[in-house]
Amino acid sequence: METEKSASRLALKQHVGIYKQFYGGIILNCQSSEELQALVNECRDYAKQGKVADYIPALKKAKQNDLSISIFYPDGYGFSAGDCQQSMTLQSISKVISLALAIMDRGVDYVFERVGQEPTGDPFNSVAKLETNKPSKPLNPMINAGALAVTHMIKGANVQERLHRLMTFIHAITGNDQIKVNEEVADSEFKTADLNRSLCYFLRQHNVIEENVEDLIDLYTKQCAIEVTCLDLAKIGCVLAMDGVEMSTGKQVIPHEIARICKTFMVTCGMYNASGEFAIKVGIPAKSGVSGGILGAVPGKCGIGIYGPSLDEKGNSIAGVKLLEKLSKKYSLSMF
Repeated sequence: METEKSASRLALKQHVGIYKQFYGGIILNCQSSEELQALVNECRDYAKQGKVADYIPALKKAKQNDLSISIFYPDGYGFSAGDCQQSMTLQSISKVISLALAIMDRGVDYVFERVGQEPTGDPFNSVAKLETNKPSKPLNPMINAGALAVTHMIKGANVQERLHRLMTFIHAITGNDQIKVNEEVADSEFKTADLNRSLCYFLRQHNVIEENVEDLIDLYTKQCAIEVTCLDLAKIGCVLAMDGVEMSTGKQVIPHEIARICKTFMVTCGMYNASGEFAIKVGIPAKSGVSGGILGAVPGKCGIGIYGPSLDEKGNSIAGVKLLEKLSKKYSLSMF
């Protein structure tokens, strides 16, 4: 046991050493929260060009002009700006986490026999490709049909056990065991989930899923309603950026290959059908949600969490995307 602990400490030192040697001073040129706040102030006006999601009643309460960001580094240091204690629900950002857990539960082959790996130009909640593709399986795990199929694969005897496993996984990634489900948002989503129900029935008709549709919708809406802050998102992003290692403990909380797969989907599909443009203008793995959250992972460098509930026509935070564009240009974050 002591040998294992020593090896873990050595691995952590090596990771941090590599981080300091190669990455210190790149994005760390951002010297203070004041500098980051100036960028937030510069981008806040873009929020006026979008609108808060209103098809889920509980999300309509968000303030259009809110904008905040946290950046978290492998050494545990970071910067924040805006009202970073403002909470948000994960929404589609949860698709990245459930995908990692499902692959850990079932294996790569099992998951991708049932869900594709190709991007789509269709809206995230579209049923069109399910009807035209042969076999009728979702194109990728980042659209709703694919995410429902992935959530179906999380192991557990019932909804409560599967949700508990997902929450435990998130607690391990973030180091925050206070994260919980926003029951008001979950209930609001459950009552307005008819389109997702139709996707589930289609998937069940084609043997992609097998369970009771209402049970799956219950689990999925609770998954989407998990409540986090920008800092929580930034910590998740940092774990992905460091290939699945939670740096404060040196523990491999997500296997390296699964972290790589998740980041690849974030690049190709993570920003809905604006993913290509985002890759050109920002160039980092990212995943957005209709609550206004954006999860970013700068490979080998840091994690980024953003909250800006005013959305563009694609469903992405309009001010948040602009903030990432400016950060990427200023600090040369693009991986391309």
